[in-house]
Amino acid sequence: MNKHPKPPKASDKLHVPSGPPAALELHAVEKNYGDATALETLSLRVESGQRVALLGHNGSGKTTMLRMSSGLLSTSSGDITIFDQPAGSLAARAWLSYIADQPTFYDDLSLWQHLEYVARLHGVDKWDQYAADLLDHLGLYERADDLPNSFSRGLKQKAAIAIAFVRPFELLIVDEPFVGLDAAGKDALLELFDQAHDDGAALVVATHELGFVHSVQRIIALRDGILVYDGPPGDADVGELVRQG
Repeated sequence: MNKHPKPPKASDKLHVPSGPPAALELHAVEKNYGDATALETLSLRVESGQRVALLGHNGSGKTTMLRMSSGLLSTSSGDITIFDQPAGSLAARAWLSYIADQPTFYDDLSLWQHLEYVARLHGVDKWDQYAADLLDHLGLYERADDLPNSFSRGLKQKAAIAIAFVRPFELLIVDEPFVGLDAAGKDALLELFDQAHDDGAALVVATHELGFVHSVQRIIALRDGILVYDGPPGDADVGELVRQG
């Protein structure tokens, strides 16, 4: 069994833009809930292949930004595009894989059936061998026939990771993926991040896991819905930004 599964690439199924379109671009985006502002006017661009850590405390706007970028939440104003396609559109969803902070699963599907459904939906060839390699890599091989909704928090997180990686993507958006993972699970996820990045995918990961934060090319930090830092780790007090989260 392959201990380090090779993710399918979106470029194997889709035409990857060779020109200037960003993997993710926010144009003057705001999000309000009544009189409460969750995200102030935010404009930023994540280039294809860029590795980004998103930092901020609870309520800083991280999850709001990621959910809007994934098309799961509408903006109050402004636009978000994925490779120039509107967030939430079928074209954008073809490029994007998303791991939420609270994984959800179908009640009546086993983990293996989840993997088959997602892989076939995205046209993955020889999905079964790749899915088996993913489960082995994440320590879930013996749980393939079990219902993910019966798993512990940590195993649910591993299942969500497997489902996200069984399909091709050119942009991976992840919200607090290390919560609940044991040391082996964190190492396995970091290896999958490395492989996806090596294959040219852009990664936007909301986390305080220093092992990942110190590996990125760029840090974006939010505080109370406002952008407070956007730049390379070397120009930031990473420890202070993490503590503020």
